[in-house]
Amino acid sequence: MEEKVMNRWLVVVGALIIQISLGAVYIWSVFQAPLKEAFPDWTEAQVTYPANIVLAVFALAVIIAGRVQDKIGPRWVATAGGITLGVGLILAKFTGGMASGAALGWLIFTFSVLGGAGIGMGYVCPLATCIKWFPDKRGLITGLAIAGFGAGAIFFAPLAKALIAGGPYKLSMLGLKLSMFDLPKMGIFGTFAVLGVIFLVVVVVGAQFLVNPPAGYKPEGWNPPKPAAGAGPARADYTYTEMLATPQFYLIWLMYFFACAAGLQVIMKAAPTMQSIFLGGFEAIKESDMADAKTAGASLVAGIAVFNAIGRIIWGKVSDAVGRMITLAAAFALCAASLFFIDQSTGHLTYLSYAVGFSFGGFLALFPAITADFFGTKNLGVNYGFVFSAYGAGGLLGPQLAAFFMTKGKKFTYEAVEKGVACTKDFICQSYHQAFIIAAVLCIVGAALTFIVKAPKPRT
Repeated sequence: MEEKVMNRWLVVVGALIIQISLGAVYIWSVFQAPLKEAFPDWTEAQVTYPANIVLAVFALAVIIAGRVQDKIGPRWVATAGGITLGVGLILAKFTGGMASGAALGWLIFTFSVLGGAGIGMGYVCPLATCIKWFPDKRGLITGLAIAGFGAGAIFFAPLAKALIAGGPYKLSMLGLKLSMFDLPKMGIFGTFAVLGVIFLVVVVVGAQFLVNPPAGYKPEGWNPPKPAAGAGPARADYTYTEMLATPQFYLIWLMYFFACAAGLQVIMKAAPTMQSIFLGGFEAIKESDMADAKTAGASLVAGIAVFNAIGRIIWGKVSDAVGRMITLAAAFALCAASLFFIDQSTGHLTYLSYAVGFSFGGFLALFPAITADFFGTKNLGVNYGFVFSAYGAGGLLGPQLAAFFMTKGKKFTYEAVEKGVACTKDFICQSYHQAFIIAAVLCIVGAALTFIVKAPKPRT
């Protein structure tokens, strides 16, 4: 009897459900100002450490989880990822009761280590599973499978902001301003716990949709493309050790590293950059001005997420038509051009950040497809895990590069009310201009490398 095959689009539904929650890693910049208020002695580098480390652990977990899911299937690995992520954020709630030094260590352990491990376990499973179900639409489906990861900040950046300060949940992006419902004030640490519960439930539900296709599966009416005349046999599926022995792997890794260092630098510093430019023209500020600046920062994060998600789908679809490397070169070029002028004004920051987000979405869609094109799909989980380690390295370099080259501008002292008590607070404008220029140069180098990298020669 012929084996009944499930509707492959259900796998995409599960992938999107999972990725929307995992993509909330991109809202770190919304947490940055409240954490610095809670721990005034934390330096710019210290408040950036959790963001750096969560990305590095995320990337490492993708390698390990990718290999495990290649062997036992994606459902249980993704389920474990949802539980780990949720528990990590729930435990991060207790950061608020600690002394400054211990608090940073605890936040790194809970948010960055446990949270990053959960994100990595959840991220690789939908991606590898969808590519196996859609060999006929590899670029497009890769973009769709991870579009939710880029889109997560659309919903969770304003949710986090509303929970931290209390007040209405507002979707504010691309000119849209929609006030939906009021939320209680949970503070920064209570917000971690609320998000942890949400992510735990949603990721575990989405994981139940993830099932690998049966052996030998191919979509109805589709046949694998035949090799060009004289090209020899089709490329085989590479093991990770065979892949690591090719020069192509290291060139792909280097390009991905440049792409992520640039894109993550903007994403992780979007909110403080907007706040600084927004307030930079003021002579003095009030608490309401600071609140408006924070709203503008959260709106920018959400807007970047929109273009990040759109970019994953569009660049992936385009690459199916014109080729991966041509498309990748175009994404690098757009990102580089945007970074040169990104922080000249709030208008420049808004629209050019959207362009960086759009390009970054393309990077995240194209590199999994390139990995599958070059090294096959059988071991894609672990193979892409090794390629994806470039994301973790870029996540370490990009935000820390911004912190290292940050320059300070105006300092404001303003009257505020904290827990019903009048107090004064400080805000210092910050610029990351030098780091953005360095990131632009990295993108130019990445674009040049696309003309060098060629697929491995067919093996006999």
